[in-house]
Amino acid sequence: MSKPTKMTTKAAARIQSADAAKTGGQTAKGSFGARAQSVAAKAENSSNSKK
Repeated sequence: MSKPTKMTTKAAARIQSADAAKTGGQTAKGSFGARAQSVAAKAENSSNSKK
C-alpha cells in the first residue's frame, strides 16, 4: 500500500479547475473541487504554523 500524500494547493487548483470546466466555470459549494481546495488550505496553514 502506498503512503498517503498531503493535498497541495497546486493539486487542489487542478481539481477545482477541472470541476469548474465541467459546470460552466462555477465550483459548487460542497463539490469535490471545493473540498479539495479547503483541505489544501488547511494543510498549508498547518504546515506554516509549525515553522
